[in-house]
Amino acid sequence: MLPWIVLGIVILALNLRTPIIGPTAILPDIQEGTGFSAAGLGLLTGLPVLLFALATPLAGKFITRLGAEATVLACLSGVLLGTVLRSVGPSWLVLAGTGIIGLAITLGNIVVPVIIRREVPWEQVSLVTGLYSAMMNVGSMATLIGTGPLAAAFGWRWALAAWGGLAFLGLGFWMVLIRVRVRREGEAARAAAAESADDPSLTEAAAPVVKPSWAEAPASFRLIIALLIITFSGQSTAYYVTTTWLPSYLGDTIGLAPTAAGGTASLFQIAAILGAFGVPLLAMKTKPWVPVAIVAVLWLSLPVGLLAAPGAYWLWATTGGIAQGGGFTAIFSIIARTAGSDAQTASASARVQFGGYLAATLAPPFAGWLNTATAGWTAPLLLILAATLAFTITGLLAARRAGGFPRGGREVLDPD
Repeated sequence: MLPWIVLGIVILALNLRTPIIGPTAILPDIQEGTGFSAAGLGLLTGLPVLLFALATPLAGKFITRLGAEATVLACLSGVLLGTVLRSVGPSWLVLAGTGIIGLAITLGNIVVPVIIRREVPWEQVSLVTGLYSAMMNVGSMATLIGTGPLAAAFGWRWALAAWGGLAFLGLGFWMVLIRVRVRREGEAARAAAAESADDPSLTEAAAPVVKPSWAEAPASFRLIIALLIITFSGQSTAYYVTTTWLPSYLGDTIGLAPTAAGGTASLFQIAAILGAFGVPLLAMKTKPWVPVAIVAVLWLSLPVGLLAAPGAYWLWATTGGIAQGGGFTAIFSIIARTAGSDAQTASASARVQFGGYLAATLAPPFAGWLNTATAGWTAPLLLILAATLAFTITGLLAARRAGGFPRGGREVLDPD
């Protein structure tokens, strides 16, 4: 079943960024068709990220109560419903569909680490998490490349609706996957019951499966999660500020044309795939803190490089892009490796993502205000530097402590 589970994670990952990236490629068309103001257009991309933060605690409870499989189906159904509503209705329905998409993706953001912790062997957790992170970036790039031509050929509504096909595909795949899994588990349970009937001692010897909740998590695990909240907040601040303002910075500072600036911003996104796969490869051959340290150096190179040598902007966009893909993989690999149950994974992931996406919501407008207030880009770059320093310090502390946790969340000696 593992290869099919991994394929299911890949399909789910493609649906977790595509719906919110699509509108960014055709904002002028959407504005013309709906009459949105600049603030309304901002909601098309900002509202989902805000909901990632605000709805994350509820998503964690949803997963704990209804289970991972039901959550996956709810996520993909919500993405499909929101995509359809956003593509067929007036302006208020466009925003309503966007909100539904944001809520649905929040469920997906939280449930993937739960599935990885439960289904993937401990030694492959980082690799599958990296694949998940990479596929989100692949989905983003495919959407950026494909939405414009689709809109030119069929109109902006059909261009956005077309990406709902991924959600429809994912929904069908996961329904079949869950059905096969339920049938196999039923057969295994009947076989175990028959075996127990033949040998009653097997029933007496069977111990109940213990699934500790967040309240039962050890203090050492809670400390790791507290550190990761700060780490992911630094990661999200650096990523979303760079994504939002890098083209403007390049235009103002280097004098790049919009096309060239957009290409550099795309390089920042594409390079993330290298980081997503690089961290698992390093994790297999080094101590747990080493990949985090390398990612931290690459993250720090982005603001320091843009401040000290802005002419080499393509290099800093590449190193920063590798860092943002690797940082995401490292953070959520630590959660999956150290949590002791699905409930702990969901709660930990919800806490980390709440902090990170709240920072993602607040940081880009703050960086824009800093640019306006100081009439330059030094202050926004210093904000990115502070965020990457926070990532460095707390990420290394969390990785060092997580090195003492085998799969199952029980701490052992020798955190190295």
